[in-house]
Amino acid sequence: MEGNIAELGQYIGAGLAAIGSGTAAVGVGNVAGNFLSGALRNPSAAAGQTATLFIGIAFAEALGIFAFLVALLLMFAV
Repeated sequence: MEGNIAELGQYIGAGLAAIGSGTAAVGVGNVAGNFLSGALRNPSAAAGQTATLFIGIAFAEALGIFAFLVALLLMFAV
């Protein structure tokens, strides 16, 4: 009986950790949306902010990948 409860806890924890993968998409959308909003307000400054856009997207995606790795570790680690 205890093994089943421990397995259930692993799957619940993995599901909660997988929420971070979904929120990474929200973060990327937020970064890109704010960049687009600023670029439409001041088109001459948009070229200088492109590197910052890609850095922000990379950080948001990295957090999503880390959350995915935690979910996999919770599911398949012994």
